[in-house]
Amino acid sequence: MLEQMGKAARAASYQLAELTSAEKNQVLLTIADRLEAESADILAANEQDLADARQNGLSAALLDRLMLDAPRLKAIADDVRQVCRLADPVGQLIDGGQLDSGLRIERRRVPLGVVGVIYEARPNVTVDVASLCLKTGNAAILRGGKETWRTNGATVRVIQNALQQHGLPTAAVQAIENPDRELVNQLLKLDRYVDMLIPRGGAGLHKLCRENSTIPVITGGIGVCHIFVDETMETDAALEVIVNAKKQRPSACNSLETLLVHQAIAERFLPAFSARMAQENIPLHAAESALPLLQQGPASVVALEQGDYDDEWLSLDLNVRLVADMDEAIAHIRQHGTQHSDAILTRSIQHANRFVNQVDSAAVYVNASTRFTDGGQFGLGAEVAVSTQKLHARGPMGLEALTTYKWIAWGDDTLRA
Repeated sequence: MLEQMGKAARAASYQLAELTSAEKNQVLLTIADRLEAESADILAANEQDLADARQNGLSAALLDRLMLDAPRLKAIADDVRQVCRLADPVGQLIDGGQLDSGLRIERRRVPLGVVGVIYEARPNVTVDVASLCLKTGNAAILRGGKETWRTNGATVRVIQNALQQHGLPTAAVQAIENPDRELVNQLLKLDRYVDMLIPRGGAGLHKLCRENSTIPVITGGIGVCHIFVDETMETDAALEVIVNAKKQRPSACNSLETLLVHQAIAERFLPAFSARMAQENIPLHAAESALPLLQQGPASVVALEQGDYDDEWLSLDLNVRLVADMDEAIAHIRQHGTQHSDAILTRSIQHANRFVNQVDSAAVYVNASTRFTDGGQFGLGAEVAVSTQKLHARGPMGLEALTTYKWIAWGDDTLRA
């Protein structure tokens, strides 16, 4: 089954590579329109997936990731329209010039070819990946989680109908609808046809792909994100950023998981912090250093347990630890972070610069919420993933990250001496 899918995707990628930017944009606009016009089928499929998920006891965070409604589906369609407005990187001349040999050489952006994406209970990823791949002339093979197989299948059928409307092969976007996990292992070995693999899910999925894939893997999307409040920061402004980073969408990979507070401001900061967390219904998991002060306030607080620093809560829960100085804060982030998104709240430019230089994350913030690590927020359009590695792509991966380049040399019957 996957061999045929891979072969068809490779053939489709050759056709997509021939499309102009205007032709690709027309396809995307049709997809956006059909997502809204045929929303009833997608939402009905999603309701079935949700019913199964509730019956299987999925957490509130996972249910939130899985759930689609009319406003969310419209937002997804609007994201596709936004991709139309972005500059197409394919065909872009990166650099070049005339060589002494007489060759005129240039480096030009081209599609990767076929992109495979494995993801969990995020039905929006289906459209994000498809739209970005189509914009860059790539075919896509999608394997969503078993929790979303109906939603993903219905969504891909809408996309394939739009492709057919424009005379393009439906194999340009394919979904593996069978939830059998063995198909994931087969996809990992499909290097003859798939050029890049992107896992979007938990640590277990990333480990599986890194250890078993014969295809280059882009890893990321696991966000144990931190904010460090230093001794120069005023309380009220810090609280606003913290609440946004934690509460704006707790199930997202760029939401705040651990707050580090300079011990010099603990006595003035933690009481106000506790009161605000109680008001926002944010439960706290406090390290030994912060526990006594926090227990004096109204917030729900428990002692932090071993392992809490190393996992995403994906909920309103928040870890709190006091640190002696910036050195200790940076050491904590290096030990427990996932190189996703980390922030400092400070009024010292020297502290800000040191934090930026010393924290080795894909996105580092000064006086801002970590919730901005997103392709749309960064002006890239809908993202295919957030990479926390360093080769090829890092941070939110937009259109350019789905291209490679080729060298093109123009001669005049030119021979090497």
